[in-house]
Amino acid sequence: MGLPWYRVHTVVLNDPGRLISVHIMHTALVAGWAGSMALYELAVFDPSDPVLDPMWRQGMFVIPFMTRLGITNSWGGWSITGGTIANPGIWTAIWHWVYWDLEIFCDERTGKPSLDLPKIFGIHLFLSGLACFGFGAFHVTGLYGPGIWVSDPYGLTGKVQSVNPAWGVEGFDPFVSGGIASHHIAAGTLGILAGLFHLSVARLNVYTKDYVWAILKPSCPVVSLLSFLQLLLLLELCGMVRLLPTRKYRRVGAGFYDYIGNNPAKGGLFRAGSMDSGDGIAVGWLGHPIFRDKEGRELFVRRMPTFFETFPVVLVDGDGIVRADVPFRRAESKYSVEQVGVTVEFYGGELNGVSYSDPATVKKYARRAQLGEIFELDRATLKSDGVFRSSPRGWFTFGHASFALLFFFGHIWHGARTLFRDVFAGIDPDLDAQVEFGTFQKIGDPTTRRQVV
Repeated sequence: MGLPWYRVHTVVLNDPGRLISVHIMHTALVAGWAGSMALYELAVFDPSDPVLDPMWRQGMFVIPFMTRLGITNSWGGWSITGGTIANPGIWTAIWHWVYWDLEIFCDERTGKPSLDLPKIFGIHLFLSGLACFGFGAFHVTGLYGPGIWVSDPYGLTGKVQSVNPAWGVEGFDPFVSGGIASHHIAAGTLGILAGLFHLSVARLNVYTKDYVWAILKPSCPVVSLLSFLQLLLLLELCGMVRLLPTRKYRRVGAGFYDYIGNNPAKGGLFRAGSMDSGDGIAVGWLGHPIFRDKEGRELFVRRMPTFFETFPVVLVDGDGIVRADVPFRRAESKYSVEQVGVTVEFYGGELNGVSYSDPATVKKYARRAQLGEIFELDRATLKSDGVFRSSPRGWFTFGHASFALLFFFGHIWHGARTLFRDVFAGIDPDLDAQVEFGTFQKIGDPTTRRQVV
């Protein structure tokens, strides 16, 4: 099963120039995808309503990360989005493919093509460490750069600003932006020192078992960190992690997060399209509904759980006691809206100060309150089908969990190939004795060894 995969890799295994070329081309594919995807998102993104129709509702995947890095102005004259497209690096890959026989890839002693892998590793580690250090020390801190996008826990006051490094324990809190600067500075410094070390020491035997275990041991924490990184994605850029308890926060921006249609777990991973293609484009907030019975008690509509498609309409009081419902069998009902005399009044939004006592209208808003705050949604523009979609945060988490598994098994695969390379090759220290003619009375059977007379 693995033969075709192995076959195409052996083509460049001992070809130094083309080995680097295909690695640069892989990098170019990633960077080229990011660039072309950013160009597409710039073409379809509507920045007119960052509150009710933010980038994550429109299914943007690249623009949130560009914004997080401080790129907020477009050449089209609008803000809070992406900028120009960077060179994806394809020309570098083509150059290395053509000029494959550079002197740097030749052994100084024999003149034959060879790869000094520790040296190549040291060069790349040094350069990546330099970039990592520069990003943390200059870009994030604003010393020579814009800073990064920083916001509050409710996604209301986000803006690009400089961030001071956090060197204490608080730097490990994913919600403290200073940890981003300090961790990049520390990791970059370590990468620079490790790169210089590999460039200065003698050539290492990279196939020793100790070295392989040194590679394998950090693989588990690295896989965990890939999933942990999603906590750094901010609310207004990638959507929310879960529903926020925003009953006390009546502002439209905070209330928009208290709506089940924005929950990334509500949409299936195999439903293609943006969140706007599901329940529609939010164009207005009707307000926060307050339900009361005829005795004046405030009632709360029980929310629909994430993994439910339908849910009974039940209204409870502050003590959790059921006071009203919309019954399935009206003949046996005791708590129907009509019997209890439920009314609804709106605070804030388009229906601010408006109250309804008509049972049909009250039940309509009670059903809508099951999903959280009540919004007016435009389903005609995009021909939205009413099926909830996941947010870019859900796709990011799913994608990185999948890649983390690939990286983890990749560590296991290459480590096993090194640790047991003699077994993979079919070479065993005892193999000669087993197949040597005359050693055993029965070939391959060590219990029938001939006795020397």
